[in-house]
Amino acid sequence: MMRVGIMGGTFNPPHIGHLEAGRAVYQALGLDKILFIPTSTPPHKELPDGSATTEQRCEMVRLMLADCPWAELSTIEIDRGGASYTVDTLRALHDTGEYSSLTLIVGTDMFLKFDTIWRAPDEIARLAELAVVSRHEGDRARLEQKAVQLRDSLGVRATIVPAPVIDISSTELREGEDLFRFTVPNVARFITENRLYHH
Repeated sequence: MMRVGIMGGTFNPPHIGHLEAGRAVYQALGLDKILFIPTSTPPHKELPDGSATTEQRCEMVRLMLADCPWAELSTIEIDRGGASYTVDTLRALHDTGEYSSLTLIVGTDMFLKFDTIWRAPDEIARLAELAVVSRHEGDRARLEQKAVQLRDSLGVRATIVPAPVIDISSTELREGEDLFRFTVPNVARFITENRLYHH
């Protein structure tokens, strides 16, 4: 039975910030594997014009993880189709019976909004622990305060994990930031060869 971390996102494109956040949680919590799960249709945002196709997003994640035995691509949300809600994915993973524990990896902003914008936060709290990736030391006090509040109100089990500060977003990469600096080389090549995001 595996203890797995779950890293969701549009991965449009996947970049080293995603990779290093996953690695930080894997190492800090001693998990067996991190599943990178591309969303099918993200519920909170539209995919911008000129985005990669679903197949291309999956291929880029596969390429990014090629040299990472601790991580793998899961297409569970793509295969299900429709809007991707975290609670549905956690239920599906839980029901496979393959995993002894699930750890949902979230960023600072998503954690601070956990009880306001997430669907069924009480059920998420039952199904998974949370690993909160903190990029800035200054966030820690706010996150710890929120962790106490969520523990008391929803029974959330949260661990705050410091991660390397990689100041890049997928939006900036789509707009022409240096691909070879912020994505792994085979992803940068894939984007260039397929002329994604006007590269």
